[in-house]
Amino acid sequence: MKIEPILTYVRSLLAKAVMRDNIVVDATVGNGHDTVFLAKLVGKTGKVYGFDIQAQAIEQTMNRLETENLSGSVQLFQTGHEHVACYLPTEHHGQIAAAIFNLGYLPKGNKTIVTKPETTLSAIEQLLPLLKVGGILVLVVYHGHEGGAAERDALLEYVSALNQESFHVLQYAFLNQRNHPPFVLAIEKKRGQSPTTVMR
Repeated sequence: MKIEPILTYVRSLLAKAVMRDNIVVDATVGNGHDTVFLAKLVGKTGKVYGFDIQAQAIEQTMNRLETENLSGSVQLFQTGHEHVACYLPTEHHGQIAAAIFNLGYLPKGNKTIVTKPETTLSAIEQLLPLLKVGGILVLVVYHGHEGGAAERDALLEYVSALNQESFHVLQYAFLNQRNHPPFVLAIEKKRGQSPTTVMR
């Protein structure tokens, strides 16, 4: 297959955006796969900040990081990503190289605990001003679960209205797959802006 699958494409985007020493955010650590990937990209001198509301996700991610000997460059918070700006040190504001969201529910976890449009949008609004110029925010949108369509529609409305002078916005999707296939939204910051100019 010459067209990259969704998750492979996400890794390609992150690998292009993130280098050694960078500061990055995993807004939904889940089972820790993206956290590990990001920790390898930033190296021992970079920093990964990870967020998840579920203790199970934090524990599984920490175990995976320790197995890979990567825990030294990662700080995990058991809280919702809507609190991201409160936890990121001020010296890293405007320095975030990438942020990744995997929306929906924790794989092999409680399917009734899902990401919500209001908290996801709040996290995005907080993170966009914290990205450095050239930084990217990537969302993998799983929308086949209950409430997923509402989050999908809210996200598409929000990102479509972002100022094109400040951001590139991309949607990457397979259109002929069954059962609500996930898709990617990627936002690249083109120039600096304050939180008051993030919207339209």
